[in-house]
Amino acid sequence: MAPTVTVVDRPATVTRNAFYVSNAAPLQPDFFVKLPIGTIKPAGWLRENLDRQADGLAGHLGQISIWLTKKNNAWLSKDGKGDYGWEELPYWLKGYGDMAYILNRPDMLTETKVWLDGTMNSQRDNGDFGPVQVKENGKRDLWAQMLMLFCLQSNYEYKADPRILNLMTKYFKWEMTLPDDQFLEDYWEKSRGGDNLYSVYWLYNRTKEPFLLDLATKIDRNTANWRQTDDLPNWHNVNIAQCFREPATYFLQSGNEADLKATYRNFNLVREKYGQVPGGMWGGDENSRPGYDDPRQAVETCGMVEQMASDELLMRFTGDAMWADNCEDVAFNTLPAAFMPDYRSLRYLTAPNMVVSDSKNHSPGIQNEGPFLMMNPFSSRCCQHNHSNGWAYYAENLWLATPDNGLAAVLYNASTVTAKVGQGKGNTPQTVMLTQTTNYPFEGQVVITMKAAKPVAFPLYLRVPVWCTNPTVRVNGESVTATAKPGQYIVLTNTWKSGDKITLDLPMAVTVRTWDRNKNSVSVNYGPLTYSLKIDEKFQQEDSKKTAIGDSKWQPDADPSKWPSYEIFPTSAWNYGLVMAANPAQSFKVVKKPGPMSRFPFTPETAPITLRAKARKIPGWTVDKYGLCGVLPQSPIATTEPTETVTLVPMGATRLRISAFPVVTK
Repeated sequence: MAPTVTVVDRPATVTRNAFYVSNAAPLQPDFFVKLPIGTIKPAGWLRENLDRQADGLAGHLGQISIWLTKKNNAWLSKDGKGDYGWEELPYWLKGYGDMAYILNRPDMLTETKVWLDGTMNSQRDNGDFGPVQVKENGKRDLWAQMLMLFCLQSNYEYKADPRILNLMTKYFKWEMTLPDDQFLEDYWEKSRGGDNLYSVYWLYNRTKEPFLLDLATKIDRNTANWRQTDDLPNWHNVNIAQCFREPATYFLQSGNEADLKATYRNFNLVREKYGQVPGGMWGGDENSRPGYDDPRQAVETCGMVEQMASDELLMRFTGDAMWADNCEDVAFNTLPAAFMPDYRSLRYLTAPNMVVSDSKNHSPGIQNEGPFLMMNPFSSRCCQHNHSNGWAYYAENLWLATPDNGLAAVLYNASTVTAKVGQGKGNTPQTVMLTQTTNYPFEGQVVITMKAAKPVAFPLYLRVPVWCTNPTVRVNGESVTATAKPGQYIVLTNTWKSGDKITLDLPMAVTVRTWDRNKNSVSVNYGPLTYSLKIDEKFQQEDSKKTAIGDSKWQPDADPSKWPSYEIFPTSAWNYGLVMAANPAQSFKVVKKPGPMSRFPFTPETAPITLRAKARKIPGWTVDKYGLCGVLPQSPIATTEPTETVTLVPMGATRLRISAFPVVTK
């Protein structure tokens, strides 16, 4: 039987999903509902990335970082005292624990349990738990607890443990006793109160305790004001990435459209001022600064994963496909370049235009003073610990449940999902397994195969990416009519049976974007992938202890020879401008590598698709006095250099890259 086909901007919320926990009244209903951790099994390149992380730095950080030592650790202390006890442990555990659940690795599950059991055992009679951090102003800092709440929530979603609901309830009752002038007063916690707010709603949806809504109002009242019209409370890049969503989070309770609009305004304001660059992020360095908006300005790896997490939450809060598009932009084009391919080291800062990655001080070209461009596993306390949740959270949001008891393929990737669905009398649930076969984003075809014990009726939502203008759908080989615009969802409602096959084709084409507010530079896309100049790279191994940032600390027996650092230098020219045809897209030739795609396509050598382009050198565009890629020249720029053919590779596949290009004329 042919499915019923509709096209929607987002799911309707007149009903709530009958099988999975979603927002309970009076909270605004979810447009998409997160599935329990473990129901989605990533495959293909995403699984390879997770395996490399588990076998690399993230999986072994417990043997390297001093902050993760169990001796005298405040997270394992009943009185909250110890030498090590702030954000580092829960930052790391957010990703490490979720990887353990997704990969079902016994060694990682055991390690996760040690820390979570210790944390739960640390709860005091008054409800407080974990480290007692008191700031110079004499006020208690609750930022690290916000992070650990996310770890506990993930564990509960993986395997319900009533101790977690009890701990959170007692802790939130304790928070209610804190006077406003003693609550969320420190810089980090005041900026990031939205994380605390989300956890309160998470618990409310499971316990329906009325006091939690009062606490949510108190948190919103005491959090920094992310509702300003033309400014932000601060311009720290990680704060922006995770805190801009706070008004939209509180919208779930307030229902005030102004709260929702404030989050959209924050997102757009940052990109108007500092984000006129490819890759889904913006120029942050440590803080975004007036006059520093060139593509050579960087962003922390922490900022990348926090932006992705915000996008994933906002997908569920709003149903707006733009958040999925931005999440993909960061995931495909920015995040992979922050790591060595083996995931055994990473760097603090990565930029769209980056022609050196060394241990030198490049301040004030970038704000940070020190070796902040170095690939170093022993360095960068926050990013060193926080990076591993990027791919784990991404994998958890590939598939989402819908209010009408269906499923949505929101982020495309090879995977299987096992979930409860079912429409009809009594909404009797039936478990189905959907397998997604694809090499997306390196190809545009997605094939979904159904497995069910008996026929079952439910809707299947397919997101149309913003870059795709002509999607087509076939069900069991037969074309179905689905006239959908970019950013919409194709909804196939049917009584599905085992063996049913849905084929979604998302035709990819070369597109060129002009950044008229950043020197008229251009970036080049093929589908969702942005392309960068292929620069030949020289990797020079260094001692990780000698090239680490000043506040880094590691365990005494951590061996830097087993965990080396790398400086990366260019060995080919990078100062090219593109020669553009009258129709810019015709300036590029798509070259597809024959044979099966590599399981790890994020290197110049393994990239399955490259572009050929005409370009000419710009002699005056050189490394500047700070040792950085010079600021972009204004386009178009004249040059007498000869025309050459250059290769462009996916932006996320190269550690050195030019991603925003000048345009040259004779």
